[in-house]
Amino acid sequence: MERLVFVGPGRVGLALGYALIQADAVSSLVYHGRRPEPPSHPLFHQGLAEYRYGLERPAPGTTALILSVPDRVLPEISVALAARGQAPAGCPAIHTSGVQGAEPLEPLNRVGYRVGTLHPLQSIANPVTGAERLVGSGFAVSGEREALAVIRRLVGILEGRAMTIPTHRRPLYHASAVLASNYLVVLLREAVRILQEAGAGAEEAEDAIVALARGTLTNIQELGLDQALTGPIVRGDLETVELHLRTLAPDDRDLYALLGLRALTGGADRLSPAQISEFKELLQRNS
Repeated sequence: MERLVFVGPGRVGLALGYALIQADAVSSLVYHGRRPEPPSHPLFHQGLAEYRYGLERPAPGTTALILSVPDRVLPEISVALAARGQAPAGCPAIHTSGVQGAEPLEPLNRVGYRVGTLHPLQSIANPVTGAERLVGSGFAVSGEREALAVIRRLVGILEGRAMTIPTHRRPLYHASAVLASNYLVVLLREAVRILQEAGAGAEEAEDAIVALARGTLTNIQELGLDQALTGPIVRGDLETVELHLRTLAPDDRDLYALLGLRALTGGADRLSPAQISEFKELLQRNS
C-alpha cells in the first residue's frame, strides 16, 4: 500500500490522490497547502486524507513525495522542502508539471531524494470527477531509475499508459496536450458562436455542438483518427467549401481555411491529385 505526501492541493493533486484512494492502493494520504484550512473535497470531508498547513519533511515510510504545484513555484518549494532535511529512505520526489523536466527538483536530489516527473495527459477541470478520468489515461514520465519504478507503479494502479518523454521534448509533449484539450475547447466555443450567428439560441447551440463533438470522439475511438474524418473536404465537395468561405467573417474564414489545409493532409488518400490541387489553391487563397 502507498503512503503518499502531496504538496499542493490543487485540481491535479487532489484528483490524483482521490483516484489512487478509490483504487484502494493508499494507506496514508497527506496534503500540505499554503492555506490554514483544506479545500472543499471528499478526501477531507470523508476523512480519507489529512491536511497540514505549511511544509514538513515526509514521515519515515512515505513511498512518494508528489509536488503538484504551479511550475513557477517548483524551484522555491524544492528549496524549502530540502531545507527540512534528508529524504526518508526509499522516498522519491515527483512533480506533476507537463513541460518541466526533473531539474527544478535538484535541491531535493541533493538531500537524497530520487527525482522524477509524472504528468497526466488528461483534462482535469474538476478535482472530484477528474479522478475518474485519470483511470486509463496516458502519463508522461521521466526521471531517475528509482523514481521511475515508483512512478510506473502508480500509473499501473490507475491502469494508465506510461510514456517516457525526454526532457528536451517535453515542450512538444505539452503543446500537443494544449492542442488536444485547451484549444479543443476554444474551437468548440467558436463553433457555438457561429451556430448562434446562424440563428440558434445560445443553449441549444452549445448542446448541439457538444453532442456533435461527443459523436466525433466516439468515431475516433472506434475507427481511428483518419477514418473518423468526415465532411466536404474528404468527400471532394469543393462547392460547399467555397460557400463556407464566402459566408464566414474574415477571422473565421482564416481559421476555417487553416484547419481545412490540415484536414486536406489527413484526407488526401480519398481525393484525386486534381481535387487536392483545387482545394489547396482555394484554401491557401483564403488563409
